[in-house]
Amino acid sequence: MPPSFLSRLAEVFLVFLQLGLTSFGGPVAHLGYFREAFVVRRKWLSDADYADLVALCQFLPGPASSQVGIAIGQMRAGYAGALAAWLAFTLPSVLLLLAFACGLSALPWLADAGILHGLKIAALAVVTQAVWSMGRSLAPDPRRQIIALVSAIIVLLIPNGLVQLAVLAAAILFGLAGKPATTASAPDEPATRGRREGLVFLVLFFVLLAGLPLLANLTGNGALDIFDRFYRTGSLVFGGGHVVLPLLEGELVAPGFIDRDIFLAGYGAAQAVPGPLFSFAAYAGALLTAPPNGLAGASLALIGIYLPSFLLVLGALPFWHRMRANPRMRAALETANAAVVGLLLAALYDPVFTSAVSSPRDFALVLAAFGALTLLRVPPWLLVLATAATYWAL
Repeated sequence: MPPSFLSRLAEVFLVFLQLGLTSFGGPVAHLGYFREAFVVRRKWLSDADYADLVALCQFLPGPASSQVGIAIGQMRAGYAGALAAWLAFTLPSVLLLLAFACGLSALPWLADAGILHGLKIAALAVVTQAVWSMGRSLAPDPRRQIIALVSAIIVLLIPNGLVQLAVLAAAILFGLAGKPATTASAPDEPATRGRREGLVFLVLFFVLLAGLPLLANLTGNGALDIFDRFYRTGSLVFGGGHVVLPLLEGELVAPGFIDRDIFLAGYGAAQAVPGPLFSFAAYAGALLTAPPNGLAGASLALIGIYLPSFLLVLGALPFWHRMRANPRMRAALETANAAVVGLLLAALYDPVFTSAVSSPRDFALVLAAFGALTLLRVPPWLLVLATAATYWAL
């Protein structure tokens, strides 16, 4: 008997809550944790389906890992599942950053250098496993292996978010120009709504993007102005959470909405918490120099910066699923998935490897963590806790 809607919804919330509590290491590491949780362990979707979602979210502005989570939640339990996945994955980091914003002294260990370095070691092991496994399934032949390697080389030589998009676009065009895929079965999409609803979401995204600044200027409403600044940032940022922070600095620090030192302190705290870096918006919204601030400002900022992701993902998914059933599009997705492997391979080196390994001891711990993950089948959340504790003790 298939699980009921409520049981699926509860399962989505609990799984993403566990991920939100243990997913350290930034968006690339999050994708590794997601693959382990939903492809390997629970088999909610195949490696190819997961890579397709990653490729889609790489094209969209906003936090790629959160968008992948929203998509998985929607496919599992409809719109309520998308909201549950986002809330559960985001809530732990939001609460930790709000606690830091309130000046609580109960979390000094978050800034401990040893613990932070241990978390980076765990993230490196998780990402390495993900890249290795995805490479075997998504780049199994020399043609796609070459695409993956060339993609990684280009991204490493020209580290820019727009270059990543260009690499993915070039891989898709290369696939479209080649031989169509011989098989193209229609994907199972029980919880994906029709194209009409998707079109409504996409239209709403552009209406808000163009209309919010006009409405804020016409009304002079401070809350609307703040909401517009966060919505615009979430709509236009490419490259993940590390890119959103300097953009928010331009939107908030330069006009005097938040003190620079407070902003930079929050940037440091955001590196120490699990979950998405976009949760930094709650911290910034809470510490604005003028109302709306506090909990109201945090809520306004958080909704504003994530709303574009919801509208884009829910708007694009119905079209994405139908495009995947086309033989020529499947061929393009095969080359795009190989390019995704290359992007993850590049990210495995920079920033994951470069920030985690600076000594032979670091590399030894990486090997130990990788062996525990692949040979002993240690759960990723336990690996995170164990490596953080080990490095702190050392």
